[in-house]
Amino acid sequence: MAPLGVCIVGAGEYTVGYVPTAHGAASDKPAGVVALSCFELRRQGLVGRIVLCDMYGSRMREVRATIRRKIADVYDGLDTSLECFPEDHVEQEPTAYLRALDSMAPGDAAIIFVPDHLHAPIAIAAAQRRLHVLVAKPAVQTLDEHARLLEAVAKAGVLACVEFHKRWDPMYSDARNRAAQLGPFSHFAAHMTQPKQQLDTFKAWAGLRSDISYYLNSHHIDLHCWMVGPNSRPERVVAMAATGVAERKLGRPCEDTISLMVQWRNVDGSLGTALYTASWVAAKGDCHTQQGFLYMGQGGELRVDQAHRGYSGATDEGGYASYNPLYMRYTPDANGRFAGQGGYGFVSIARFLDAASRLNHGSVGLEQLRREGELAMLVDSLRVTAILHAGRLSLDSGAPVRILYDGTADPSGSWTSVGAAGKGAGSPPSGWASAIALQVEGCGGAGPGGNADGATAVSGDGNNAAAGGGGAAGADAPAGFAN
Repeated sequence: MAPLGVCIVGAGEYTVGYVPTAHGAASDKPAGVVALSCFELRRQGLVGRIVLCDMYGSRMREVRATIRRKIADVYDGLDTSLECFPEDHVEQEPTAYLRALDSMAPGDAAIIFVPDHLHAPIAIAAAQRRLHVLVAKPAVQTLDEHARLLEAVAKAGVLACVEFHKRWDPMYSDARNRAAQLGPFSHFAAHMTQPKQQLDTFKAWAGLRSDISYYLNSHHIDLHCWMVGPNSRPERVVAMAATGVAERKLGRPCEDTISLMVQWRNVDGSLGTALYTASWVAAKGDCHTQQGFLYMGQGGELRVDQAHRGYSGATDEGGYASYNPLYMRYTPDANGRFAGQGGYGFVSIARFLDAASRLNHGSVGLEQLRREGELAMLVDSLRVTAILHAGRLSLDSGAPVRILYDGTADPSGSWTSVGAAGKGAGSPPSGWASAIALQVEGCGGAGPGGNADGATAVSGDGNNAAAGGGGAAGADAPAGFAN
């Protein structure tokens, strides 16, 4: 098979380990993930030409120096050469990605890691050039963007996936399979918190063009959707936020922590609940991200602490730390070579590129990849977008938001499917779990099991201006505030 060309869009922390702040790259990805993985896959023969694109050409010398210092000088046997867009003398070129994508051949791949609001236009442009697309989570921010990207991908006939690397964590993937034996879904609770330095890393867009729910809750929402499959769907979202730290640090409205409470419905008519919480104002701890989840089926439960794998250490310089080489293993092997081929950060990139290569050579089809159910294909990620978008609308409106489905759906859930409990027959009806719109409830909105007579607005798009939840930081409480 001829090697794939890869265009990496975004020259930041996750792609190359470059963060121009005093804190630098996070401790769990000091050398980035994407470029390092592509360099190793080039050594294996899967990847050939590598293009790196960003908006700022003036940073490219520093980016290449970062790659040399963190990758080329650390690992033996890796060819770290790449082509850069825009050129070094270009201060800023917001559309440089178009020139970079134009330089690729149909069947090559585009891996997109840029601020959330740029995902849709760049991914659509890549698909229009018949490039396979892997986009960072969240795929997009609105259902309208999701629909437009799906249309472009279907027209081009290319593979489009979301880089939800937790799917390749052996504990998470095992939990997904075990969940099928626990009966209908009942409850899911997940948390992800990162330290305040993230507000420095993402100060260009935090609270302006996206929020912490899009950035972190997306991980576990995808995991939850993957675990329940088509047998459950989200129907109602209520979002709440904590504020104070980010507003003082950034000088503008921005949530510290966002929690999404979601009502789910199973195909047998029973209900489930989910709580997804994400924060970027945690204190610095033993690992960069404190994270985990609880899954409850009607016949059992599963718990995973993804932050602590029973492996810890301490140094004079860094103090105590919990290590997770299951994600990315940055320590070279005894021969000085990269040894992280089994880490789920690497595997996520490798499996996408391998699938793209096999598609190019006709050894697999898109429907077969979809049936295999491992890659987070864009066509199956609508529920994730719907929950995240509904959460943003709920925060902005202060009201619950309903997720609407097409007319072929059976809202009564008066039938069951073969699955975890081993009872029932048939498959979910067409469109049962395919969200088409969002509806903001009015003051008289009905409860989870009723109608939506109190709804006041319908949205399939809606710009998500990230709004802070409170008044001016440090203001005195009015008389009677807590009575």
